[in-house]
Amino acid sequence: MNRRAFVQGGLAALALSAADLPSKRVGLIGCGWYGKSDIFRLLQVAPVEIVSLCDVDRKMLAECAEMVAARQGSKKKPRMFTDYREMLKEKDLDMVEIATPDHWHALPMIEAVKAGADLYLQKPISVDVVEGQAMLAAARKYQRVVQVGMQRRSTPHLIEARRLVLDGKLGTIGHVEIYSYGEARPTRALPAPVPDTLDWDFWIGPAPMMAYSPEIQHNWRAFMEFGNGTLGDMGIHMLDMVRWFMGLGWPKRISSFGGLRVLTGGKNDIADTQTALFEFDGLDLVWQHRSFGPSVDPAYPWGATLYGDKGTLKASVMSYDFIPNGGGQPIHKDVTYELDRYPEDRTEARLERHVAPAIRGHMKDLLANMASRGRPVADIEEGYISTSCCILANLSMQLGRTLAWDAHKGTVIGDEEANRLLRRPYRQPWVHPEVSAV
Repeated sequence: MNRRAFVQGGLAALALSAADLPSKRVGLIGCGWYGKSDIFRLLQVAPVEIVSLCDVDRKMLAECAEMVAARQGSKKKPRMFTDYREMLKEKDLDMVEIATPDHWHALPMIEAVKAGADLYLQKPISVDVVEGQAMLAAARKYQRVVQVGMQRRSTPHLIEARRLVLDGKLGTIGHVEIYSYGEARPTRALPAPVPDTLDWDFWIGPAPMMAYSPEIQHNWRAFMEFGNGTLGDMGIHMLDMVRWFMGLGWPKRISSFGGLRVLTGGKNDIADTQTALFEFDGLDLVWQHRSFGPSVDPAYPWGATLYGDKGTLKASVMSYDFIPNGGGQPIHKDVTYELDRYPEDRTEARLERHVAPAIRGHMKDLLANMASRGRPVADIEEGYISTSCCILANLSMQLGRTLAWDAHKGTVIGDEEANRLLRRPYRQPWVHPEVSAV
């Protein structure tokens, strides 16, 4: 392991003040809840100007434009677009955030880097592996800085927890569990008239066409057509956090089983229970989620537990706990909130207040690396690895067998059926991105 490469890319950038960061022209594609949460955190830490917004829902777009005008220093209302291609062909943006549903990450991302913009790209980066390969190739070809929204890498208390791992406090780590437990319900997704303000055909885009339902538009994560299930939504954060803690690259083999067992009767098709095994050299990393029943540990319903011969570390978005083996002083640390420094966090609707400091740190790290042309802490390659691991686990569950991964070739070893599934079919007229075409 190259220790210098392992620890770089984030800690120094997190300490920068807003005055150190350059002014940038910013655009947002996807004006929903999380897109607004991200760019409002960006406005808190840097003298940027949000100049362009894009969304296929004109009502959501107009509401976002009013909110941005009220929040940014210039009080100017951004330009509004319903087609990301029209926004990007202006080629006047320094930075673009993509916060669309997952099935709409790849095509706008590739067009944005071609247009000369650096990116904040929400996770998972893609819904299939070949999309991710094309996105990584595009970022490198056009020499753009891309930060993926895996903001556990910029979470203050988790930066401290990582230091315990780096300092050897856990000793040899031989087993890791990552997990998510929470209550959900079947999604009925009853068809309804498409609102006049929504281009539903464009919203569906390259995914399979489904009849409009408000539940699909606003709870699209319950459908594999638009995402990667709970593992690709919640699991990617914990998998990526552990990879960052331990300096892990690709697993050698991935296996998974599970399915839709309890939350039946609706149109949702993601697994409500799933177990996945990621096999690294000298380490087994196990994922488990249930969308019903209680948490194994009520204090850690979503998190990771790292077991070493000197101690155990539990880590989540809310806290971490280090428990030494054989006695010794345990360490507990809660999440940082920063409410006094950023009082608007107290009143912003739907804001995950415990995540706000991590988003601010992630944005600072991106801007610092835009200035230096370095690699951010959650660089696109890290996003490609963590995303693809989740996709491969889902494919293992679908196929009912273990997949051995060739990281150099980007293919499953000796399994042509699995390799065909690395690329989802696209609905016409949208064309699936390929590495050779970027």
